[in-house]
Amino acid sequence: MFDTLTIFGGKDKDGSPEPIREWTARRGEIISVIGYTGSGKSRLIRDIEQLAQGDTVSERRIFVDGAEPEPRCRTNPASKIVSHISQHMNYTVDLPCREFLRMRAECREFPDPDANARTIIETANTLCGEPIAACAPLTGLSGGQSRALMTADTAINAAAPVILIDEIENAGIDIPAALGLLLKADKIVFIVTHNPLLALSCGRRLIMHNGGMDALLALSDGEKDVRGELEQLNRYTLSVLRKLRAGERAEERYLWQN
Repeated sequence: MFDTLTIFGGKDKDGSPEPIREWTARRGEIISVIGYTGSGKSRLIRDIEQLAQGDTVSERRIFVDGAEPEPRCRTNPASKIVSHISQHMNYTVDLPCREFLRMRAECREFPDPDANARTIIETANTLCGEPIAACAPLTGLSGGQSRALMTADTAINAAAPVILIDEIENAGIDIPAALGLLLKADKIVFIVTHNPLLALSCGRRLIMHNGGMDALLALSDGEKDVRGELEQLNRYTLSVLRKLRAGERAEERYLWQN
């Protein structure tokens, strides 16, 4: 497993040089990618997934441990070092969850495929509200269940040292739990998000503007305080949502403490 991924700036939508010319992400780090719709977040993620070498629209270059990646890392699916969980991903194989995960574990030569499959399903069920049954067909999972299973599988099983996640907040899963799981994976993680709590839950955030990397900011002490307030509000919001989903009345008011 390598330790760093360096992104060299290219050009924005107007053809001007990106404000950020070079920066490095390190193993064990989660970076949020944030910006308005159309600001270039998805383009950046595609560049990272392709390990671009000046051959994309943005003309960015991606180095691995300070050097150009080997050609096989770009062209051979078996050697890819980047795993991408898209917001539009769905399963197409109509197999029970347990069987699908067991087969994947066998392909990766895990010593106990059945135990590996159980661990992934149990972990996924800590992220989503409606439990995933081991016998449930993949194509019958909801969007949130599918994303939870993908996240757990990627964090636990994926050999790729870089994980790209696109708008995980739209999956209806437990965001703090998902972040904790990804941190334990000891990988480089990029999360594209519009969620302020998620953006402030990462050590650094990359701001996109007009198709270019505009700024790279480390989390400040003041922002940690704001994050704490957002976490309180998020817990309250989730508690109300649980009541509504259960058909209960949600009449308790949240008393904001200034």
